[in-house]
Amino acid sequence: MRTLSAALIGIALLLVGRTADSGWAQQEPGALDLLTTAGSPQVDATPLHSSDALIQRYLASRSGEGLRGVAPAAAAPLVISPDELTAVVRQYCVVCHNDVMLTGNLTLSEFDVAEAPRMAVTAEKMIVKLRAGMMPLPGAPRPSADTLLALVETLETLIDEAAEADPNPGIRTFQRLNRAEYESSIEDLLGLVIDAGDYLPLDTKSANFDNIADVQMLSPTLLNAYLAAAGEVSRLAVGDADASPSEATYTVSRWASQREHVEGAPRGTRGGLSLVHNFPADGDYLFRVSFHHETTGTLFGSGGAALHTDERPEQLEISINGERVALLEVGRWMHASDPDGVNLRTGPIAVRAGPQRVSAAFIQRFEGPLQDMLSPHDWSLVSTSIANSYGFQSLPHLRDMAINGPHSPTGVSETISRRKIFTCRPTAPGEARPCAEDIIARLGSRAFRRPLTDDDLDALMRFYEIGGEDGGFESGIRQALEAILASPHFVFRFERQPADVEAGENYRISDLDLASRLSFFLWGAPPDEQLRALALEGRLSRPDVLEEQVGRMMADPRSDALGSRFAAQWLRLSDLEKMNPDVRENPDFDAPLKAAMLLETEMFFNSIVREDRSVLDLYTADYTFVNERLAKHYGMSDVTGPNHRRVQYPDDRRRGLLGHASILTLTSHPGRTSPVLRGKWVMEVLLGTPPPPPPPGVPDLEETDAVQDGRLITTRARMEMHRANPVCASCHKFMDPIGLSLDNFDATGRYRIKENGVLLDTRGEMYDGTPLASPADLRQALLARPIPLVRTFTRNLMAYALGRRVEYYDQPTVRAIAAQAAADGNRISSFILGVVKSPAFQMSRGEGELAEASGGR
Repeated sequence: MRTLSAALIGIALLLVGRTADSGWAQQEPGALDLLTTAGSPQVDATPLHSSDALIQRYLASRSGEGLRGVAPAAAAPLVISPDELTAVVRQYCVVCHNDVMLTGNLTLSEFDVAEAPRMAVTAEKMIVKLRAGMMPLPGAPRPSADTLLALVETLETLIDEAAEADPNPGIRTFQRLNRAEYESSIEDLLGLVIDAGDYLPLDTKSANFDNIADVQMLSPTLLNAYLAAAGEVSRLAVGDADASPSEATYTVSRWASQREHVEGAPRGTRGGLSLVHNFPADGDYLFRVSFHHETTGTLFGSGGAALHTDERPEQLEISINGERVALLEVGRWMHASDPDGVNLRTGPIAVRAGPQRVSAAFIQRFEGPLQDMLSPHDWSLVSTSIANSYGFQSLPHLRDMAINGPHSPTGVSETISRRKIFTCRPTAPGEARPCAEDIIARLGSRAFRRPLTDDDLDALMRFYEIGGEDGGFESGIRQALEAILASPHFVFRFERQPADVEAGENYRISDLDLASRLSFFLWGAPPDEQLRALALEGRLSRPDVLEEQVGRMMADPRSDALGSRFAAQWLRLSDLEKMNPDVRENPDFDAPLKAAMLLETEMFFNSIVREDRSVLDLYTADYTFVNERLAKHYGMSDVTGPNHRRVQYPDDRRRGLLGHASILTLTSHPGRTSPVLRGKWVMEVLLGTPPPPPPPGVPDLEETDAVQDGRLITTRARMEMHRANPVCASCHKFMDPIGLSLDNFDATGRYRIKENGVLLDTRGEMYDGTPLASPADLRQALLARPIPLVRTFTRNLMAYALGRRVEYYDQPTVRAIAAQAAADGNRISSFILGVVKSPAFQMSRGEGELAEASGGR
């Protein structure tokens, strides 16, 4: 009955939205900042149950205070007993989070602050919301800021002390090589560059990362994929003089502009594609190229606005490693209805085995801007339906290239892969087996990331014997290599639990396992020779040696994987690939611009790592990395060429990640901006407080009228109409003001001041009452609560490093790493070292107890 009464009171308070405390909260928005900064005002011991007294205490503590939420130098924390804090939870939290309402699928009816370690799952959820200043809800009654601060700090202290007495490093039974790790492992072992997507299915993601062990499920389809990959990769590495002809097709994205030079293609060409293809044998290969055509079937770029004629047709060059092997003339009147369609083919071309750079590109006939009578669109294939329209100049565009062969193979030339494999050659029959043992032991040790046992070597030598019975020495080595690549010891990263460790007992992982964890964390690749040597000597786990190796690895160019792997997944940059804005609204948006956006963010993050800057520079940096195309998109001058370089922002419109077009584009819809998506992205990715999904039956914003009184209205106006629904308003009041502060950036990240001819109104209030009107305001509001920003970054870094989700029992470690980094200026090396030195990274727990404990929660 008591719980039901509390629920009814809570509903009434939320509906009325006016109490003495809620009015105070609106007048004193800075009160919430105390939860997200280190200090707290000096206060006395006024009884907790007097709201007026609490307000007076808070207002008195503000006297002489400088920056919002920053305590005077002599401030002392408010000391409140756990029992009193439990009473605060009962008074202010249970009105919504009770057994009846279950708001947020959470009840605090039986929560006891003193028992926080025992109720850690619930307590950690409370800590996140309290540190972000999101609870109690805006407009609802709330205690004073110093009381909330005392509550969250008490919860953290109790849980952290309990964790220190009984640390739980967690477990990870095994981890499977994902696509990116498989590619890097093959390149490290064999010097062979492959696309794992040709063999392996998409990786499953959890906690936004593709290396999380507990979702890397096994299936017959997946196992067959790894077996097929092992067979194909081993044949490509060793070579196959008896290979039968096969065809590989490479497609050029329709979103790729083809006016400019393509990286890797010979100079003096434009458009097309350039790639590295692995040829299995020396022999003759046939090349086929096809072109984009209009909806009528006519070759695109062949009309009256074409830049070529019958007398001087377009020419396409096929080159191998920069040397021309074929020159094809593109017929102006090609048509899809022709016998061979819009295709051109070469005769047989002799190519040597191994990886070779193949380019198919047009001979460049012009320089400078096109003289379009209308807008010279940056996307050169913006629409095939206007190719012959007046005012547009157009060019033929390559659609795909196919490589067929080998025909009449003549053998296998020496390649990088063969040099890495065949480090010895038998000159007599008696030398074959010792040489094979040496090769297989070396390759197996590197592939398995540990020395081979006698049983390992014996098993692999049996494959050598089977393969060598009919095909000789090289065939036997290829068969053994296939067995190595198909072995679970290569595909999976097993970490062996010592036999004398009991369930629930903590143990230190081996130095070899530590080397693998470290290299896949910082490089996304297997450990190098130095790491393996230190691990075999048992010295890698020594604190001084480990710290030295982390410094060496961060300085190595391979640490760029932190940008392309960790940061790209943490920031959801893969979503950018799916974004293709409306071509009628954004005819200048194309694949090269999208690639420039992605590279900007990756290079920016890597610069933070390389220069060991503060993590908070991710939000405040006054510089970025752009090439000519992206600089033009941003309205910057004096940047030329296709290569990215570091530039200073001319003003404070763009600072840090929130000014990057990659982020602004992936949080938009194709035809318009989305303050909701942008607000959700900030809450989820940066603050670690994702909003709940919309309830069923709520209409989408697109169903809201886009026209009012005969004119188009702004996104803000449509959102206000949508938010009139009370069911929607509860979550949108958190997301919308954040997203609206970024609405001066359009759907592709360009700065604007109008939408649909109407001046933008980006004003709003953050959930704590902080006024927002611009990206600068949002940055300032976020940096006013650095604790959520820093802890969210630490949680994501830790999840990526461990290859498992960060659980409630990891939060004390997250807090310890963040606190130590704060004392070191929040330098990124402090976070990386903190993760590497943590028990969760260097230790594991015997299997059995953790699963039982998790199930009991």
